[in-house]
Amino acid sequence: MRILIKNGRVIEPTHGIDDILDIFIEDTKIKQIGKIDVHADRIIDADGKIVTPGLIDMHTHLREPGREDEETLLTGTHAALRGGFTCVACMPNTEPPIDNIGVVKYIIDAKKLCTVYPIGAITKKRQGEELAEIGDMVDAGCVAISDDGDPVMRADVMRYALEYSKMFNIPVISHCEDKNLSSGGVMNEGNMSLMLGLTGIPRTSESTMVARDIELAEYTGAYLHIAHVSVKESIEYIQKAKQRGVKVTCEVTPHHLAFTEDVLQDFDTNYKVNPPLRTKEDVKMLKKALKNGIIDVIATDHAPHADFEKELEFNDAPFGMIGLETAIPILIQELVKPGILSWMELIEKLTKNPREILKLQEGVLEEGSDADITIISPDEKWIYDKPLSKSKNSPLLGKKLEGKVSYTIYKGKIYEW
Repeated sequence: MRILIKNGRVIEPTHGIDDILDIFIEDTKIKQIGKIDVHADRIIDADGKIVTPGLIDMHTHLREPGREDEETLLTGTHAALRGGFTCVACMPNTEPPIDNIGVVKYIIDAKKLCTVYPIGAITKKRQGEELAEIGDMVDAGCVAISDDGDPVMRADVMRYALEYSKMFNIPVISHCEDKNLSSGGVMNEGNMSLMLGLTGIPRTSESTMVARDIELAEYTGAYLHIAHVSVKESIEYIQKAKQRGVKVTCEVTPHHLAFTEDVLQDFDTNYKVNPPLRTKEDVKMLKKALKNGIIDVIATDHAPHADFEKELEFNDAPFGMIGLETAIPILIQELVKPGILSWMELIEKLTKNPREILKLQEGVLEEGSDADITIISPDEKWIYDKPLSKSKNSPLLGKKLEGKVSYTIYKGKIYEW
């Protein structure tokens, strides 16, 4: 199959490309980038569109094995492709968790529609007490370790994990939450939680753990990546740590950029996420930190849940929303169109930076690389009414969105949306 993408605005952060170019694909590889006039079996007119490396989501929950009623590797990767993601890293809070070589191999060998890299658990059964078999999991294909969904509450265990991770040159991804402070909470603690009569999660439950893990990373010299930051105090700790030379990076989710605690006044459980949606001041600080390079990555934290779970009362419903299919329109509206990030800066946080943190081959456009490409129509309006994810827990369901992934090409196969 010979494919020619014509006249697109190619944004390629690794090589600093921002130009109107053509891309010629033969079979599964990119053969040429430039001004091209060749015979092709399929020509895609990308005039007015943004052409980027296939996007990388380094924080996805695919639920398999164990909760295939919520998501499977097939449905999750189908949703990823629709969102423009050709590569995802899946978190270990499956049932059983990804804490041993057997589960890692299961995920590596299972049928899926895009590239999936497992992230192994830090501790056995994600219980925070005893380190998992990290070396075996890395040898089998894990690209990082995390107990995401839960923090590692014991500082000594986190220290050992950081020290051990240095042997394998992988990052430790920290879910920063002090359970002693957040226990029983369901939303951000403040005036809004008081008004709604809901138990709050204090911002210090995140920021104090960010500070602790930064101290441990600095002490051990290990690589720390902080998941889903949500409060300005966390940003301040991370900024100071980077200035000191600590090996720390961090990510933010689209929903923490688009929504604040104010949306919870209707008690819609689809807005119940962990960490919780915060204040307008926090959102402003997160966007500023993206612009300043303090936040390195945007990751979806795609978290599918069955309808019957999200239909429970707010206190009892699980945390999380799906986000693979709606990330790009949110980011266009919240970051690109207001001029907070340029296209180059946005795509860098969705390709180059996660590529470098996880040491992947994906996320680059160059001659000879796999033909993993995302083509975005930045002004196209569409209604998000039929998710490809197996779960439907999105507050954007049925809403009109602006900015759409029109094509995703994965190893030379075209998906048109």
